[in-house]
Amino acid sequence: MDIDLLKTFIEVARTRHFGRAAENLYITQSAVSFRIRQLEQSLGVNLFLRQRNNIQLTPPGERLLPHAKLIVTGVQRAKLDVALADNMRRQLALSGTANIWDAFLQFGIAHVVSAMPGISLVAEVKNQQESTRLLLERTLDLAVLFDLPKVDELCVEPICTLDIIPLSSYADATAETFFNNQYVFVDWGTAFSLWHARNFANSAPPYFRTSTGRIALELILRCGGSAFVPRVQAQQYLDSGELFLVEGVPQTSRDIFIAFHKDNEQKDLIEKLQHQLQLLGEEVTENKGK
Repeated sequence: MDIDLLKTFIEVARTRHFGRAAENLYITQSAVSFRIRQLEQSLGVNLFLRQRNNIQLTPPGERLLPHAKLIVTGVQRAKLDVALADNMRRQLALSGTANIWDAFLQFGIAHVVSAMPGISLVAEVKNQQESTRLLLERTLDLAVLFDLPKVDELCVEPICTLDIIPLSSYADATAETFFNNQYVFVDWGTAFSLWHARNFANSAPPYFRTSTGRIALELILRCGGSAFVPRVQAQQYLDSGELFLVEGVPQTSRDIFIAFHKDNEQKDLIEKLQHQLQLLGEEVTENKGK
């Protein structure tokens, strides 16, 4: 099966638009349509329901999508592995959710890379479900997550705990006004969402939702508002007086975990990476109140 056909299928499924998929792939829209027809003919099924401004996956298309992603990822990694063989380098694939990168990994990925010379590190943003699936399929070596994957084949180890605090751009913000003045809800994982629902069930709905703390911070700094953000991520703005800790609003925390397959053949590299991430966690924990 032509890998380009699968890449095109994945992009159309992601954008739900042939024109945007063509722009992202740097080919013509007619080429995108031709590739999709080729793939459908080779499989003997329709992959998309084509309606004006409403392209949806068919049930066969839904079933093909995870397989297509796996094949494309596997081919890409195989090419890199073969290329690395000439230089006697080893590869390690790491993933983190978007909010993990914002709140934790961004603060130390450079130190991790410099501490592991001779290792080619592949670092990507992937959601919890995809990371778990790729770990089980052995196309991902290690995932950094907020929520524990409850899968017997995976080893899970804690790295550190992040304090998540209520912040506002308004110095006079109170517990009574926190949710009523442009509150931004940040998805810090399942445990946070459950905690939030228990504690603030009667609060006003957020005017904005996002999956990353970086977007929330930028929004409330530019437009004003409030949000729950890890202290380590917001400390510079607290120090500068651009943001303020809101007294009287409950605070919480999130544990960060790493997960890897029990039978991964690169356990020596995983242990080195785990050690570096634990050092980063210790640094973040020590400096969280500074």
